[in-house]
Amino acid sequence: MTTLTLGPLVFAGERLAAVIAIVAFLAISAILSARLDARIGSWSMRALVVGLLGARIGHVLLHLPSFAADPWRIAMIWQGGFSLPAGLLAVVVFSLFQLRETRPRIGSFAALAAALMVWNVAFQLVATTSAIAAPAATMTTLQGSEVQLADFEGRPVVVNLWASWCPPCRREMPALMETAKERTDTAFVLANQGEGAGAITRFLGTAGLAADHVALDQEMALARHYGVQGFPVTLFLDRRGILQTMHFGEISPEALNAAIDALQE
Repeated sequence: MTTLTLGPLVFAGERLAAVIAIVAFLAISAILSARLDARIGSWSMRALVVGLLGARIGHVLLHLPSFAADPWRIAMIWQGGFSLPAGLLAVVVFSLFQLRETRPRIGSFAALAAALMVWNVAFQLVATTSAIAAPAATMTTLQGSEVQLADFEGRPVVVNLWASWCPPCRREMPALMETAKERTDTAFVLANQGEGAGAITRFLGTAGLAADHVALDQEMALARHYGVQGFPVTLFLDRRGILQTMHFGEISPEALNAAIDALQE
């Protein structure tokens, strides 16, 4: 998976593909607005907003029980969580009502179709994860025992790379630990990157979190092995220890469980 690093910000492949598609959509709409119908230009900006809102609402409705328990998470769009079919449906319906004449309608749907093709190509180029085998790096738990990812062979493994100084890492940690309790079909390794046991213990104590599943990767061997440039990152390994996908940035419970379900297939 390709990432784009801009200072402290890291854009994962799937989000980078979405940004590329949005830029392409607006650019194509501007060209069609100049050459086909001027109304396409103003339509494109409104359609983009409608599409994003529709995609978010669609995702929330698909996972309504989870969001009903924590409704404030609806606004946490930085975690991801957008339904492409719902977004496309919202844009199509909006366009049919907004553009009543054939000429601008043809242009709008042409721009939308072209953007989808750009997204598909970009996704294949920058969002596909390489099948990387697990490293032989040895980590230490807070209890002093040694652990390797190979110890979990035969079970899917979720590996979270985090640090206590990282705000998104701190925010997602309770959900990760709660999911680890619930998903007994999957092993969890919460691999702290580069910090000592004292800093980790203080963070866990302040946050009221247990030390279960926490491992110390003080040499940051996992980050180097998987080419990680920022935290947090969540890696999803199959039963053979082969990387299947990864999630950059704070992960939502919905995305976490969906990725785990995919490992079970």
